[in-house]
Amino acid sequence: MFEVWFYTVGSVLLVSLVSLVGAFFISIDEKRLRKMLLFLVSFAAGALLGDAFLHLLPESVEQGLQPEVSLFILSGILSFFILEKIISWRHCHIPTSDEHPHPVGFMNLVGDGFHNLMDGMIIAGSFLVNLPLGISTTLAVLLHEIPQEIGDFGILVHAGYSIRKALIFNFLSAISAVVGAVFTLAIGLKTENVSAFLVPFTIGGFIYIATADLIPELKKETALKKSLLQLLFILLGAGVMALLLVLE
Repeated sequence: MFEVWFYTVGSVLLVSLVSLVGAFFISIDEKRLRKMLLFLVSFAAGALLGDAFLHLLPESVEQGLQPEVSLFILSGILSFFILEKIISWRHCHIPTSDEHPHPVGFMNLVGDGFHNLMDGMIIAGSFLVNLPLGISTTLAVLLHEIPQEIGDFGILVHAGYSIRKALIFNFLSAISAVVGAVFTLAIGLKTENVSAFLVPFTIGGFIYIATADLIPELKKETALKKSLLQLLFILLGAGVMALLLVLE
């Protein structure tokens, strides 16, 4: 059992470190990074929708479409709508800044936290079956986390977080994978019981963030060239997630 704990905790820590991929952007001048943000946000929107529809939704319905799945997705959308209302209710008149980031930043941290929690549970559940399955599952999770974490970093900076704060908060959100893994190992949990709710709920959260927060931001840009580039980056984000299906 010690071996299972060792490999599981080591694997989820490795996956969590991927959240620091935004550090590669530190060397870029902040003014230049701000110009890149709408394209990073476009990539993030595509990656979130690709993850929701190409990875998570098939996982939810692989044993047949159940009414509960649709209800849980809807509950995720409505929960994130309510959360955003609560966050912005008192402060909507304050301009977005490092001291007062846009609600989408916090929303994304919550959604990604649920996702990472689920990833930790899935990795732990796989190692409980056997070591090779745990390793292959870790690699699959690692692959799809890289493009998503790049997008998450872009969302946080766009929301008003400084580069340093974006890295820190993104990493703290990623650590929820460790919580999910430890919880699963501690009680020998059958992850499908919890995933039956967490997966569709996360789908709803990702759909809401991409369509209600990110895409409306992109619509503010009306220049044809930049609009086409935004579309290209949305397709690139979704395309990377589609390509990962083959690699996984």
